[in-house]
Amino acid sequence: MQTIFVQVKCELGKAYEVADEAALNIDQVSEVYSTSGQFDLLLKCYLADETDIGHFVTSNIQTLEGVADTFTTITFKAFT
Repeated sequence: MQTIFVQVKCELGKAYEVADEAALNIDQVSEVYSTSGQFDLLLKCYLADETDIGHFVTSNIQTLEGVADTFTTITFKAFT
């Protein structure tokens, strides 16, 4: 299992619609947070090991209506 975080910059006035769409319709998205700063949303995603991260982001997240830009962080180890 791969864990990635995707920061999403939304078109003006579209953050709530993008958040709802991502949370409800993308199975790999486990959590969606609104954030301040350069990006509007932070998506936590769990992907199968064989999933191509770039393809997942470009096909599933960047294509959501209202998404203007994304920034993906790939994780390695979770500390508890």
